[in-house]
Amino acid sequence: MPRSVSRGRAVAAGCAAAALTTAVLLPAAPTGAVTSVPAGNGATWQIHDASPPGLDTGSIRAVSNSPVEGFGNIFVRVSIPAGAEEPRLNGEMMRGFGLTFDGVDTFEPTRSVQLGDVRITREVTVDGADAWARFFDTFTNTGRKPVTVEVSFGGSLGFGAAQSQGAIRSTSSGDAVVDRQDAWTLAATPNAAQRPVGVVLGSPGAPGTLDRTGNQQRDPFDTPMATTGHEANFQGYVSTFTVAPRETRSLARFVTVGATGAGSQTAAAAQLTALAATPDLSGLTTLERCTLQNWDASALGVARCPSAPVLATPSAGPQVPAYTTSSYDVVNTSIDQMLRDLDAGVTTSAEITRAYLDRIAVYDGGPLGYHAFIHVAEDAMQQARAADRARARGATGELLGIPLAIKDLYDTKDMPTTGGTLALEGWQPETDAYQVERLRAAGAVIIGKANLSEFANSGGYSESGWGQVWNALYPSKTSFGSSGGSAVAVATSMAAGALGSQTGVSLYAPSTGNSLTTFRGTDGMASLRGIMPLTWAQDYGGPIARSVTDLAHLLNATTGTDPLDPLTAQADARRPADWTAHLDAGALDGMRIGYLPASFVSGYADDGTGAAVMEHFADLEAAGATMVELTPPPSGGSSPGGSRSEEGWARYIELHDDFPYPDGDALLASPLVLPYNQRALRDTPRMTPEQVDAWLAYRATYKQVIAGWMDAADVDAVVYPGFISDMYNNDAAGNQLTADRGTGVLTSNVGLPTVVVPVGTNPHGYSISMQLVGRAWDDAAILGMGYALEQQAQGQQVPDDAPALEYRPNARPHAVPEISPLVPGRAPAAAGLRFSFGAGTGLSQRENDG
Repeated sequence: MPRSVSRGRAVAAGCAAAALTTAVLLPAAPTGAVTSVPAGNGATWQIHDASPPGLDTGSIRAVSNSPVEGFGNIFVRVSIPAGAEEPRLNGEMMRGFGLTFDGVDTFEPTRSVQLGDVRITREVTVDGADAWARFFDTFTNTGRKPVTVEVSFGGSLGFGAAQSQGAIRSTSSGDAVVDRQDAWTLAATPNAAQRPVGVVLGSPGAPGTLDRTGNQQRDPFDTPMATTGHEANFQGYVSTFTVAPRETRSLARFVTVGATGAGSQTAAAAQLTALAATPDLSGLTTLERCTLQNWDASALGVARCPSAPVLATPSAGPQVPAYTTSSYDVVNTSIDQMLRDLDAGVTTSAEITRAYLDRIAVYDGGPLGYHAFIHVAEDAMQQARAADRARARGATGELLGIPLAIKDLYDTKDMPTTGGTLALEGWQPETDAYQVERLRAAGAVIIGKANLSEFANSGGYSESGWGQVWNALYPSKTSFGSSGGSAVAVATSMAAGALGSQTGVSLYAPSTGNSLTTFRGTDGMASLRGIMPLTWAQDYGGPIARSVTDLAHLLNATTGTDPLDPLTAQADARRPADWTAHLDAGALDGMRIGYLPASFVSGYADDGTGAAVMEHFADLEAAGATMVELTPPPSGGSSPGGSRSEEGWARYIELHDDFPYPDGDALLASPLVLPYNQRALRDTPRMTPEQVDAWLAYRATYKQVIAGWMDAADVDAVVYPGFISDMYNNDAAGNQLTADRGTGVLTSNVGLPTVVVPVGTNPHGYSISMQLVGRAWDDAAILGMGYALEQQAQGQQVPDDAPALEYRPNARPHAVPEISPLVPGRAPAAAGLRFSFGAGTGLSQRENDG
């Protein structure tokens, strides 16, 4: 939390292996993304394995016609010997097992995950005939002292408290209350068209079956499972056991997914009873069975076990030593501070860049890495040294020597531009996007390309052919999308600032989720040339930063008229000569700020987030603002026709003679695209000139409509919350269990200037933010109001899980990471990175809200 190889086999002589389960149905071959396995009852299971996007938790992403939204994950907390350092991500969701599908029924681990002195593996077997999955998790003590291990198994089975709530309906003891006497539980929604989901815990009374329940979305070791409301969907089953040195202990749990229709819960309970009485342990060796902690001896089918069984497990792979050779501390340091330190001679761009490269090497790769980058610039240090030489000659620049990350849908002439898709792996434009060109002219060091949701499709997650990004503040949560890599790179101090983009939510969602600031200007304030499209003329490329002051520095460099982008024709006349001149702590004094009460109320969550944001109206008022309740805004009417996606791709491809696809349709139909983003090959026409004019006129008219609404209420800006719920785990499929973003904020649908500012936390400790929205071309004034709010609220949260690195001046500098793309059906390299020395059936289509 923030601050204010083949699987393990037994090594014992004479132990005979049990027979493997015979496959009944052949699962679909992995073609990319999570692997799908069909079951005999018509359901299809999606398992998070090492195939793209490589979440690799072994949990169930989704099951068709069921409430499953990321279930079967494990959170692990290990005890720490006195005087020892607590391992990173202790108590968080485990991932990075290298799970590889055998083409029949089993996902086998090819590497272990090391957590302190405990080496963890996971194997998942799906029985297609009987529609269950077995999760076999092993814990081997590699240290010299006993370790207490706590494991919470579970996930999410729905959302809200009505028809989509998948609460516990029955247990083996005959009630709906989970306790240590239960061998199984059954959850279901009130909707008979959805399948019930059961969990077989083990033999009641066995030491590892059930110690207590937990909330699998919110610190399951210390937060009990709820029985009512939205949080009743988040079920965790906590086991506690001790592992002696050089000993392995394990857990085998089962998840069942029943049929739909009347009587399905009765049939599911019968299946659970039978499976609890006679667990299917086929495929586990004798010694593997002997390590089980949640089944008694009668269930193991083993006559005799050694006193201290130990399993051979795959290597955890090399770990990058946590040090830096830079004396400059970049952790939570703003661009503004760095510029002052550079000007004063306190540091150099080379020192700053080296510090960031070291943090990327230590924190971004491997099983427990953030996966914020797709590519790291091989010449980053050369760029930094060139900036230092320029400064020594007296050169100036708005961002001279500052390392920045660029979302990997901006063209860069010196690095590949992939849009997050393996369909564009290795493709490199010959020119920079206009905003990147402007950053270079301002002296910035382009340190790398940030990960994103493929094609910027999702606002809920950032998943690509190079991995899925994890949250900087809450390491088991989604980073949000689609600019998740950009936000996480900044929040974890792996870059000083970043460029992202937004079509719907993709600047504000990751910024809110990682407690950062961002700015989406009026349509046309910044050029779109050289940025891969999602929705032409609604897309916006903008900055993500640690502070509003940092945003101003970035806006000085990136905004303005691009002669080759006619949408920016008014930008030079409308933008301020210096954005920093509008940073006034008194900018809210005398302002009237409108709000819509309904925008602060979740449609399904009951955690008090919206009310917590409203409490920070006091910050606006303390800064001199008056709050004004508004009536709902008028509609902009029906939008005109034409494919804005294809129009965007046509304009983008026209810039590149060597683009490998003739049009957007062909690209999106590539088999290398993540399956839930793929579509059949079409022949979509681009917009006609008349449709283009109609779309631009619609946007202009909508801006006037909203300006009239604000004028009638006599308000200077309208405030919206960032989120109106907690943030959720990274392994679900749908957007409800990322966070509730249903605020109705007008920004993207109209094209209005909006600044996002963190203002604190909600009752459960998750970052919250405010969005201040203004009239078209009020950009500088809105940025100034954001600055005043920031000074008053002081609400930014910073990560605990990416601390400053030990300074070792005489150590060998870390190599520049070369990040490997994920290959469908193949486990990733041991550490997720290669190093070069020198200077791969979607059940839930995610909404295109990037």
